[in-house]
Amino acid sequence: MKKPLIVIATHNRDKLREIRRILNQGFLTVRGLDDFPPPYTVRETGKTLEDNALLKARKAVQRTGQMALSDDSGLEVAALGGRPGVYSARFAGSGCSYADNNRKILRLLKGKKRSQRRALFRCVVALVTPEGKERLFQGRCPGWIVEEVHGQEGFGYDPIFEPKGEGCTFAELSLARKNEISHRALAFQRAAAYLKSSFRQSPKRTVR
Repeated sequence: MKKPLIVIATHNRDKLREIRRILNQGFLTVRGLDDFPPPYTVRETGKTLEDNALLKARKAVQRTGQMALSDDSGLEVAALGGRPGVYSARFAGSGCSYADNNRKILRLLKGKKRSQRRALFRCVVALVTPEGKERLFQGRCPGWIVEEVHGQEGFGYDPIFEPKGEGCTFAELSLARKNEISHRALAFQRAAAYLKSSFRQSPKRTVR
């Protein structure tokens, strides 16, 4: 039987590689937007992670005609009033790099004790089908912002975020371990479990 095709609504190769590992369930064919040229961008104009995840998934369905998953993730730092949150990807300004964002967070938290550096990574995954069905899944990972960059793995804020119970940053963990505990992993695992259950119960349909 042909495996169902699902599109991950991203051109970010780092993110796609990570999500493919998480979704390695054997019952799906997973593609990224680079498999459906030409490339395009979606303005993330939503005021919440949920809004942006749905915006991107809906656009991917429109462009590809396939079922799509998209996520939006945010780093919420308690001492910064929950910032950067929905603006995590562009916290240091338009066109900023991962390193720029990390430097800004570290600068804003300079001199603060560990108890004042609590943070939460949150991810919302949106599933949208060509028939217009929509569903959201969420994952959370609490931890702290460390005082300086550590590690070479991962991307985004990984080098400055220490997940609770690990004693090192996401960027110092193996991808396999990160995919067991991260906010994105938890959200996509929940989406994968839902899809697997749906296809098992109704193999000729997309999702319930």
